[in-house]
Amino acid sequence: MVVELLSLIVFWGALYLLIHSYAVYALSMWIGGRIRDRALTSSTSELPSVALIIAAYNEEEIIGEKIENSLRLAYPDEKLRIIVFSDESSDRTDDIVEGYADRGVELIRIEGRVGKTSCQNKVVEMVDEDILVFSDANSMYESDAIQRLVQKFDPNVGCVVGELRYRQSSDVEGESVYWRYESLIKRLESRVNSLVTGNGSIYAVRAESYVPLPREAISDFAEPLEIVRQGELVTYAPGAVAWEDTEGSSTSEFRRRVRIVTRCWHAIANYPDLLNPLRHPLFSYQLWSHKVLRWLSPVLLILVLITNVGLVVTTGSVLYQLLLAGQFGFYFLAGVGALAERLEVDDPLFTHVPYYFLSANYGMLLGLWNFLHGSNIVVWETSNRTAEENK
Repeated sequence: MVVELLSLIVFWGALYLLIHSYAVYALSMWIGGRIRDRALTSSTSELPSVALIIAAYNEEEIIGEKIENSLRLAYPDEKLRIIVFSDESSDRTDDIVEGYADRGVELIRIEGRVGKTSCQNKVVEMVDEDILVFSDANSMYESDAIQRLVQKFDPNVGCVVGELRYRQSSDVEGESVYWRYESLIKRLESRVNSLVTGNGSIYAVRAESYVPLPREAISDFAEPLEIVRQGELVTYAPGAVAWEDTEGSSTSEFRRRVRIVTRCWHAIANYPDLLNPLRHPLFSYQLWSHKVLRWLSPVLLILVLITNVGLVVTTGSVLYQLLLAGQFGFYFLAGVGALAERLEVDDPLFTHVPYYFLSANYGMLLGLWNFLHGSNIVVWETSNRTAEENK
């Protein structure tokens, strides 16, 4: 009887936390937005000076396209400074960037392979522009993206996050579906309070609000948290759009997921105050719901499956039999998606998305494992896009 009661508590508790993270939280932000629509507009008509800071490590395949894209941005040339930092690139990245010196593009090479966050800290010390816009080398901005970002700053806003979209030609469609879902949540969060995370592809920070971060911190997650900690808001600019291709394969996306979640766990451990509902009632609710429970979802999935099996055995209830059958059906579809990935054949969304979901959760599980064992991943590796495209 005790075992059955514990199984019931764990099953329904874990199932609710899963549903809460992926659905109830978004619904609560939608309801909150209907009650408290926090519209923000710029408090000044004069455009601020902007430093566009592009992260690069061995990006010879894409850096030229990124610079050309940056030079076409619809922002006054005299107010836009374009900087590429090279984290000790060993290919032709530096040479390509230096080829644009006569068009005002600056190269800052940083020795020691110190990682993205340390590079950003060093570059920020060298600039005096009003707004810092951080971008990845493979993120192509729409022409008005910078304008859209700066329009969202007001005296209470320290950080503005743009919208990442994936091209229709992307190979990992599950990632594109996931990011559309994430974009929706960011829109809802921004209407209610503050975003809980940035986006390394496109986000802007007021220079006076920037907080230098430890080398091991994941900058686009930790920097917004620092800004919230000091009493400012992080808001969303859905009209500031950056385009990317997804990773060339689910394997590449899986490695990226493990790296990000590993670093995020290490980052969140430094912000127990923001997780405390007594100190930050609304923001802690957002942080727990959007991030912590999301990263714990593989553990919750395991608990739901194990306790569901136990409840079928101990109760024989048709309800639990149906719920277990639904889980097995979902895992079967994911298995078909995995087989399609291995055979390199196209598969429909109803098999690819379950496969992507479980692959992402396995990556999150490994990220949690790395964190619990004190392992972190500070530097990043560039995908071999040519190799991926030629598969």
